[in-house]
Amino acid sequence: MVRFRKGGRLDPGQVTDVRGRGGGGMGIPLPGVAAGGGGVGLLVLLAIVAINVLSGGGSGLGALEPLDDRTTGGGQAAECTRSEQANEREDCLIVGFVNSIQDYWSRAMRGYEPAKTTFFTSSVNTGCGYATSEVGPFYCPNDKRVYIDLDFFDELTSRFGAEGGPFAEAYVLAHEYGHHVQDLAGALKQSETGKQGAGSAAVRTELQADCYAGVWAKHATDSGLIVDVTPQDIDAALDAASAVGDDRIQARTQGQVNPETWTHGSSEQRKRWFRAGFQSGDPNACDTFRGEL
Repeated sequence: MVRFRKGGRLDPGQVTDVRGRGGGGMGIPLPGVAAGGGGVGLLVLLAIVAINVLSGGGSGLGALEPLDDRTTGGGQAAECTRSEQANEREDCLIVGFVNSIQDYWSRAMRGYEPAKTTFFTSSVNTGCGYATSEVGPFYCPNDKRVYIDLDFFDELTSRFGAEGGPFAEAYVLAHEYGHHVQDLAGALKQSETGKQGAGSAAVRTELQADCYAGVWAKHATDSGLIVDVTPQDIDAALDAASAVGDDRIQARTQGQVNPETWTHGSSEQRKRWFRAGFQSGDPNACDTFRGEL
């Protein structure tokens, strides 16, 4: 299992922790969020992130003011300053992954601009609108932040059927930071059409983020924070990618698979593109916008 080395330093400044403070807002769910969860609610991670949140303003709620770190403070995550804490606490583990992911992209991408991750509980106001935990982890291009309720990792196993584990969590974070890379490169705009389907721009955008996650996984130890990445870690990431494939979720929640409504790609596609990124270690190998998927 992935381990963080002793004696290293974590940068909790890359995370804003507002857990337990409540998100405020009017309590209006983003489009597509089913009240009370249920079968459709399980699809929110796929439908909302690609079409509404990631499109930067498709929610219809208007942009809100970005979070102000001067008023939100660091929260409990501010205590995560030593790398060995990432082996002991989940919030510190996520801080460590965020640090490693951004260390890689700051070296791999010219002009990379760091993006903070916000930990929240239940709901949060974002630059893309008011969001609840049912949305799942997401990236908002309006304020250039990744948002996550850490309870999602429990749902990844209990509701989506993934095996879970630290590197499954790393995959989720690396995928969202893949969207940040796309945003900086201008590629994220290609998903703004709102069209769905197996070959849609939304699916191609998500699969590229999976590929970027694989690229980071190849270089995860480069920062010196992470000691090693084992084959079991990569299997856990692939399992998580498969668990949130459109076909697998549709089969579980609807009893049938409809490729015309896909927004993220099939389980096999998600695994294939993560593997492509990991095997190549090269972001240039992640051009999902050309040819077959």
